[in-house]
Amino acid sequence: MRPNGEPASIAELDRQTGSKGDVTVPERMLKFVHLPQRMPEKRDVATRRVDFDEIYRRFSADEAAKQSSRCSQCGVPFCSIHCPLNNNIPDWLKLTAEGRLEEAYEASSATNNFPEICGRICPQDRLCEGNCVIEKGYEAVTIGAVERYVTDTAFERGWVRPIRPRRELGLSIGIIGAGPGGLAAAEELRRRGYEVHVYDRYDRVGGLMIYGIPGFKLEKDVVLRRHALCEQSGIQFHLGVSVGADLPLAALRERHAAVLIATGVYKPREIGGPGAGLAGIVPALDFLTAANRKGLGDEVPAFDDGTLDASGRDVVVIGGGDTAMDCVRTAVRQGAASVKCLYRRDRANMPGSMREVKNAEEEGVEFIWLAAPEAFLGEDGVRGVRAQRMRLGLPDATGRQTVEPIQGSHFTLPASLVIKALGFDPEDLPHAFGEPGLEVTRHGTLKINHRSFMTSLPGVFAAGDIVRGASLVVWAIRDGRDAAAQMHEYIQKGHRLAEAAD
Repeated sequence: MRPNGEPASIAELDRQTGSKGDVTVPERMLKFVHLPQRMPEKRDVATRRVDFDEIYRRFSADEAAKQSSRCSQCGVPFCSIHCPLNNNIPDWLKLTAEGRLEEAYEASSATNNFPEICGRICPQDRLCEGNCVIEKGYEAVTIGAVERYVTDTAFERGWVRPIRPRRELGLSIGIIGAGPGGLAAAEELRRRGYEVHVYDRYDRVGGLMIYGIPGFKLEKDVVLRRHALCEQSGIQFHLGVSVGADLPLAALRERHAAVLIATGVYKPREIGGPGAGLAGIVPALDFLTAANRKGLGDEVPAFDDGTLDASGRDVVVIGGGDTAMDCVRTAVRQGAASVKCLYRRDRANMPGSMREVKNAEEEGVEFIWLAAPEAFLGEDGVRGVRAQRMRLGLPDATGRQTVEPIQGSHFTLPASLVIKALGFDPEDLPHAFGEPGLEVTRHGTLKINHRSFMTSLPGVFAAGDIVRGASLVVWAIRDGRDAAAQMHEYIQKGHRLAEAAD
């Protein structure tokens, strides 16, 4: 702005900001008009097919700044609106473009407990980047890779510090489940001054982030680093403890001012048809857990005896979500003879990330669209999958096209390992927790008041997949944050009522 109040010219702005008309000092945004979209470089296919390291290389500082400068700083940021966490994406993109990385991290972490994880595993092509308002001829801003760069830089430079509450409240919270929802709630409650205890049946913190998601998408050191930070913040973990079996839920309710159930859903959906019980037909999570445990150095008998090892086998994965993509790409890295993905709809209707589909195809996975299994062939173990071609019919009540079989279109795929990636359902929750009064929905998930996040048991809250069904890590983080806020309000209201009674 000139002294007389008139707007400055672009040339004058360049002189004021030190810009030389390029993007090395990107004080001004809107660079999408002449700077193309770039993703981080991928490692060579031949190299990445044989290890479990992350496939994307990290942005350099200059690359992150350039890609951030493509943001249009639009008045209605659809990237933020379509992010479950409503992250302040345009704000931290601008700060990154200006080289103000510590401030960018502060803006990013203000709404997201684990930006280093979301930057790696969120399906940005369906969420923030997929809703970028930049015209498609210019392509969306590269958001996820910048988020990852900013947070990894923050860890390296010591900007990510343990939580230090302003004051201790002298009240404890119990959280069941050390997955993303439980950890997000734990951080938020610790920040408010509560003593937080997290109980998990597994021997490591992270839930599906450690045992379900392969290292080529999320290296385990990233999760373990966050675990260490939580411990430094004073969050206490009780691992190898199954609430309901080892420790009654009632005992937790007596021990803590409030309890949060954030256990996720792990029961695999089954598939029917002749031969569905043959050996060699395994649930996706069993396969992925064995692979991840092996990578962590654990002894895994079901892997070592070949039951859950894809090496040298013809593998067929049934399903079309991100779990199916994790399975096919894991099988490739284990040295499978062939890997095929069987999905009853077409590519456009696949629920998984299109970016993951492309990565899988590059690595040699064959996708068989519009096909569904009908029977499994074999005697002592599975030897093949008989499938039938499908076509998309008229939309149903949800607006999604129905799937109809094509008569006489049967075909057979060779298979010595079939992996079922059909989704997950909750277990029998009242029975699992030993609490008959714990109400569930008709889908088997925990029934809560969606404003307060409280279950049918006073002082017992629930969040994440155990409420909404199998979903994304980013939604679990959002639910954990929201539930923590409601738990705090519940506890404080109780104390205010107790003080008024006195």
